[in-house]
Amino acid sequence: MAVPRNRHSNARKNSKHAHSALKAKSISGCRACHAPKQPHRVCPSCGHYQGRDVLMLQRDEQ
Repeated sequence: MAVPRNRHSNARKNSKHAHSALKAKSISGCRACHAPKQPHRVCPSCGHYQGRDVLMLQRDEQ
């Protein structure tokens, strides 16, 4: 089993994990309904993707 020869300092330990923070997800607007959505995904409110109707969503019409 591998055993480290020397103890790493706190600065070395923390700089190793500096890039592990979570990044905020990017948000773009839907071209059809202008609702916020993630890029490269079907719009959850209208079902459009790249100018086409991909999902047939049931809408409450009153």
